[in-house]
Amino acid sequence: MTTLNPYLSFRDSARAAMDLYESVFGGTVTRSTFAELHASEDPAEGDKIMHSALTTDGGMVLMAADTPNSMDLTPGTTMSVSLSGDDEAELSGYFEKLSAGGTVLQPLAKAPWGDSFGMLVDPFGVSWLVNISGSGSTAPE
Repeated sequence: MTTLNPYLSFRDSARAAMDLYESVFGGTVTRSTFAELHASEDPAEGDKIMHSALTTDGGMVLMAADTPNSMDLTPGTTMSVSLSGDDEAELSGYFEKLSAGGTVLQPLAKAPWGDSFGMLVDPFGVSWLVNISGSGSTAPE
């Protein structure tokens, strides 16, 4: 089986971001630091997250890392994470929790294709799309 997972890049906030996502989605985060993996000669980067993964009971996997100081990073401009399904309570809850301290770009509301849809940027600059399937939906999956 081949999987496709979002992988988020941060400068110094991967730990805090993944803690937020764990509180929103549940599951378990595993993480390794640059120091643990001997991945940087810069002692200031020892506590940075070299790799982390959140795996939920429902099978969702979200990965993240801190970008080394020597590499460029422009947060929030090249990727969105899409959450979709038919459990309105679950997805509405995710939308509410992720938007706390962030910016709602489009409130979660009925969309022209029959689903409920909303967009937000969380407190860490990550863009999220939330789509709740409605009856007779014609939205692409």
